[in-house]
Parts: sequence; structure tokens; C-alpha cells
Amino acid sequence: MKLARIGEVGREIPVVVAEDHYLDLSALTDDIDGTFLSQSLGRVAAAVRAGELPRVERDGQRLGAPIARPSAVICVGMNYAAHAAESGAEPPEDLVVFLKTPNTVAGPDDDVTIPPGSVKTDWEVELGVVIGRRASYLGSPQDALGYVAGYTLVNDLSEREWQIERSGGQWSKGKSFPGFSPVGPWLVTADEIDPRALRLRSWVNAAPRQDSSTSDMIFDVAQIVWRLSQFLVLEPGDLIMTGTPEGVALSGRFPYLSPGDVVEVEIDGLGRQRQVTR
Repeated sequence: MKLARIGEVGREIPVVVAEDHYLDLSALTDDIDGTFLSQSLGRVAAAVRAGELPRVERDGQRLGAPIARPSAVICVGMNYAAHAAESGAEPPEDLVVFLKTPNTVAGPDDDVTIPPGSVKTDWEVELGVVIGRRASYLGSPQDALGYVAGYTLVNDLSEREWQIERSGGQWSKGKSFPGFSPVGPWLVTADEIDPRALRLRSWVNAAPRQDSSTSDMIFDVAQIVWRLSQFLVLEPGDLIMTGTPEGVALSGRFPYLSPGDVVEVEIDGLGRQRQVTR
């Protein structure tokens, strides 16, 4: 299933995307949040099969992030060897982890405001993993995928001066500006996605930037969820960003973003985003 949220900021309604139309989930849940993801996906699938959900017209309404504000946004850095190399780093031997504040989550096509004075705002296409069951001290990577509700597309926007030059060692400084985590357009349930070989791409002003595959991850999704569970508790609805491939402005090959630029990111099966910077 493809789950989404449509409407104005703070007033989104939950829907199922069914081919070329939307089905209203409001009778089953107030929102697509952790409680819903941990308890209600089976009910939704049954309701769709039975034709019990009313159609809702989008009529040009905004797409919100397909999950309500998560309790945590957990990010994995340097998880593609080529990206580590373009950043001047060796591939990590264990997870590089940082956090973004949950209020950075925005809709997939919302405008992005470049922070005041920033000349080093960057794009990062990433596979997002949404947790469906509370996960703590999982026994093995083989157990981990059973705790995943679904997958989504994320742009992990980054301000590199604050992330690196002014970080004090804390990457989150350059990651938590308003709207720096566009998510969506959909949350696709885990039964429909194989996360091991998805093509990821990005463009700036229609010019190609990134083009890679999740098969190039240093730590795959199962490893990430298992390893994270060894030192933090993953709650239903939490969002994990799994790293970005090479092709970002930090490489020195491309200019950083300026007001008026158009950023697009895409992952096979998970849709496409488009943000205008301002």
C-alpha cells in the first residue's frame, strides 16, 4: 500500500493512494502515526479490498509528509563508500549516527528556505525507513526487517558550514534548520519494497547530480535497524535516514544551492520530490 497525507500544514488528512485516486482513512485513524502503523495496517488493507473507504479528491491540495511528526529522526552518515571518499573520509567501520529534530520534517514539494547567510546548503537523496514496532536489543539483522512498517523518499538537506566548520563535532547543527527533511510523497508498506537495490537520483535545475543504488550501502537496512537497536530504542513511527550516495555539492564538483534553484530527488518505487529554494 501507498499511504499519504494531503492538506494544509497541520491539517493533513490520511489517505491510501489507489492507482489514480485517493481513499480517505479518516474513519480508521486520525493520522498516520506510530500507533496507526503498529496496529492498523492490516485493517486498512482489508478495508481497501472490501471497497469500504470513500474516495477523496485531491484537487491540487498540498501533499504533506506521509507520516505525522515522528518521535525521532535518526540519520546514518557516510553510508556509501563513494560519498565518504568525496567527503574526504574513510568508509566507517561502524554506524556514523546523528539526529535531526522532528520538526524539520516537511512535505515533499514544500519550498525550502536557505538559512540566513548560508552559502553551503546541500542536497542529499536518501532512502527513509519508518519503524512499525518498538525495537530494542534485537537479536540479529535477520530479525530487523520485521520491525519496519515501510519505506519513503527523503531529501536530507544539509548546511555544510554549520555541519563541518562550525560543528564542534556535532553534525546536527547543520541538519536541523526548518524544513530540512522533506519526506514523501508516499510511505510504501514494507511488503511492496525490497530495499537492497533501489535506484536513487537527484537533480538541481534539471541537471543530474546523484545516480546510485542502495546496493552500494556499506550497512544495509537490516544492519542499520539491528545496530541502532543495540544503543537506542526505536519507536513506531520513527524515521531513519540511511545515508546518501556521491554527487553532492560537498564534493566540490557542483555549486551549492542558491535561492530560486529547483531540487528534485527520486527513488524507484517511492516517488519523486521537487523543492524550490528561497
